Amino acid sequence: METRVAVMSIIVEDTTQVETLNNILHEYRESIIGRMGLPYRPKKINIISIALDAPQDIISALSGRIGNLEGVSVKTAFSKE
Repeated sequence: METRVAVMSIIVEDTTQVETLNNILHEYRESIIGRMGLPYRPKKINIISIALDAPQDIISALSGRIGNLEGVSVKTAFSKE
């Protein structure tokens, strides 16, 4: 199956969702190239960036699951090919 490279940006405003978010990311670990998380204490948020290489439907499913978490925002940018 053809894969695409994507970068997912996640902002967590409700820190009670962190454990659920980490569990979801663990389920998709085979598709994750790497991730970086930054706590931004002045605003009391967490910023997470994830690089992925997976079929587009897998990336979209992950983005959808994350986007359904209360207090969590996600945006995804795909490579052209």
